[in-house]
Amino acid sequence: MGTKARELVGEHADKIVELLNRALADEWLAYYQYWIGSKVVKGPMKSAVEAELVQHAADELRHVDMLVMRILELGGTPILTPKRWFELTNCGYDAPEDPFVRRILEQNIKGEQCAIEVYNQIISFTKDIDPVTYNLAVQIMTDEMEHEEDLQSLLEDLENLKFLRS
Repeated sequence: MGTKARELVGEHADKIVELLNRALADEWLAYYQYWIGSKVVKGPMKSAVEAELVQHAADELRHVDMLVMRILELGGTPILTPKRWFELTNCGYDAPEDPFVRRILEQNIKGEQCAIEVYNQIISFTKDIDPVTYNLAVQIMTDEMEHEEDLQSLLEDLENLKFLRS
């Protein structure tokens, strides 16, 4: 337990741990959504989309590690069961039941936009009370914004490919 870390954030420690655990649930579900999407995706530009999804999955797993470490530093307990992911998620999970490239990209863009909102809320809450969690949230939100841009660029490329073929 991080006694001093918890002491520095004072009465806000439990709320911060709760916010981080909810973000942790999102990251685990995002990891799986990217990973499974990379396995089932079909359609034009499949290889490029698959490669992007694999990279994003790795980033989400790195976020999981960052969040767990901060939760532990604050003396909290990270989510211990996958069942809790669905109970605590902010952003939910979109199963890739339609594996077409466009649908996979749209689902993941939606997830990234939700994640950006979640981290923006964490940033707002921790700004003046917990600089470590604040910086962590800024770092993760930066990644999520990059992911959104990457996915939107692929979707634009798909649109341009369709336009060129007509």
